[in-house]
Formats: sequence, C-alpha cells, structure tokens
Amino acid sequence: MVPAAITLAYAGAAPLLVFAACGLGIIPLAGFMGEATEALAHRSGPGVGGLLNATFGNAAELIITVFALRAGLVTLVRASLIGSIIGNLLLILGFAIVAAGWRRTEITFSATAAAASLGMMVLAAAAFAAPSLYALAHPAPDARIILHISDGVALFLVATYLLSLLFTLRTHRSLLQPDAGGGEHHWRPGRAVLVLGAATALVVWLSEILVGVTEAASRAVGVSEMFLGLVIIPIVGNAAEHATAVMVARKGKMELAFQIATGSSTQVALFVAPVLVGIGHLMGRPMDFAFSSFEVAALGLTSIAVAFIALDGKSNWFEGVQLLGLYGVLAVVAFFI
Repeated sequence: MVPAAITLAYAGAAPLLVFAACGLGIIPLAGFMGEATEALAHRSGPGVGGLLNATFGNAAELIITVFALRAGLVTLVRASLIGSIIGNLLLILGFAIVAAGWRRTEITFSATAAAASLGMMVLAAAAFAAPSLYALAHPAPDARIILHISDGVALFLVATYLLSLLFTLRTHRSLLQPDAGGGEHHWRPGRAVLVLGAATALVVWLSEILVGVTEAASRAVGVSEMFLGLVIIPIVGNAAEHATAVMVARKGKMELAFQIATGSSTQVALFVAPVLVGIGHLMGRPMDFAFSSFEVAALGLTSIAVAFIALDGKSNWFEGVQLLGLYGVLAVVAFFI
C-alpha cells in the first residue's frame, strides 16, 4: 500500500482514493514502529523502556497530527486527540473485554492500575475543559488568555505524566506492571533501530500526503473534520495497537490488554496533547485546548463509563459490549456534527 499511495498521490488520483491508500499504508507501518519500540524497550530495561514507549507509543498519530497542525487543521487535531482517547478506552477496551470474556464467566485485572489510569483521565478531562470554564466565567473571552491557559495546563499535564512514569516503573512497579508472558523479543537492537527509522520516515511521507488530501476527501464523502478526527484518524494511527490488545485478551492476558488500552490513552492525554501545544508554538500555529462542548462531554462520559466497569477489577463480555455501544453512539453524533 505504501508504493500504491505514493504512486496515486503523484499521479493526481482522486483525493478519497489517495486518503484511503495512505491510511492503509500507515496501519502496518505503525505496527512495525510499535514492534521495534518494544524490542528496544525490552533490551534497555523498564526505565528507558518506559521513556521509549512514551515517545514512540503513539508516534504514527503524533506525526499525522503534526502535519495537520502545520496545515492549519486545528479542529481536526483537537478531534483526533479526543478520538484517540475515547477510541482506546471504549473501542480497544470494549473489544478486548468481549474477546477475553466470551468463554469465561468473569475476567479480572488490577483495580489499582485501573484507578491510577482513570484518575489521569479525569485530570485530562478537567484540563481540556479549563478553557471552556474560563469562557463560561467571561462573556467575552480573550483568545490570548485561552492560549496562555492551555500553555499552563500543558505544563501540568507533562509533569503529571513524568511522575506517572516514576509511579508505574519505579515506586509501584510490582502492582502496576503486568507479566507480559512470553514477551521476549528476538530482534537485535540494530534491526530494531533500522526498522523504526525506516517506518517512521515512511509514516512521515504518507502523513504529509494524507493531510494534503484530507479536506478534499472529507468533502467527497460528505463527512466533517470532527468525524475524521474522532473516528477515522485514530483508527488508522492505532489499528496495530488495537489488534495487539484484542489478541492478548483472547489469550487470557486481560491485565496486559487493559494496560495497552489505558496506557495509550494516558500517553495521548498527558503527553501527546501537551507536545502538540509546544510544537504549535514552534511552527507558528498556536493550538489551544478550546475543545467543543461535545468533545469535553464525550471524554467525561467515557471516563465515567469505564470507571463503572473497571474500578472493581473484574468484568464480563456484556460490559465490553456496553463500551462498544457507547462508542457507536458517540461516533453517530460526530458524523452529524
């Protein structure tokens, strides 16, 4: 799909066809990036490995959103951040719970890990709602002040994320780090670095092409930037991760599947979003956290739904169906916005 996407782009093919080819090309590349990162993390120990996962865990989606930000598609960027978070918590976790619990009466995972992850989701929801709270308090909000609020919020989110790495990788590692069970990586470091570099370069190339045809493709299909950001782009950027979580859940490793889903959401909310704020300043495309009321409400409802299901440390397949149902409802609303 990578050669096909590049050929179609330079041949001037229909934007929708180019968009689809780029998306299908990015999905396996994201999988290679994840595999290479895991190989390097396995050999470098938990400390450095945690930083590698923080940096490259959502690299494909980060690259796409950076190009979208450079193109001035701020609405798309904001929507993709929220879409990635709710996609991980509702779509990935929902499918993983269904896969793990289909032939079991009950499945279990760490309630401590669930509480820690969901606590950070509540923090993210409050942080993303901060500009809206300021706007409610001031009938004529100043855009510069909203940007300053977003800058301050981004700093607190990054600080919290760094402390969460200390919490999960050092002080409470025995409680929060599940046994991956056969997670031995056979790639040598040289091969992992080569694959990571090549896959990243190709994702950068395809992302630039994809973003360039996004507006034309959305018009051709008749969908909004909101729907593209909330549903399509997160699925493209996280498809490999989705598959991994479901596969390990089917093998009965629900603890690991839960960590994949919630860990990715945490990375997006507390690491990727603040990084994009900083990149926006460097590129002269300032981005704030002025999310729409629907986006903030979607994140809040997602956090509440997952809390009800996960905080007791046990679940069943029907609760996974409920998470998938909520994701479907939010996707339908996004389609018509």
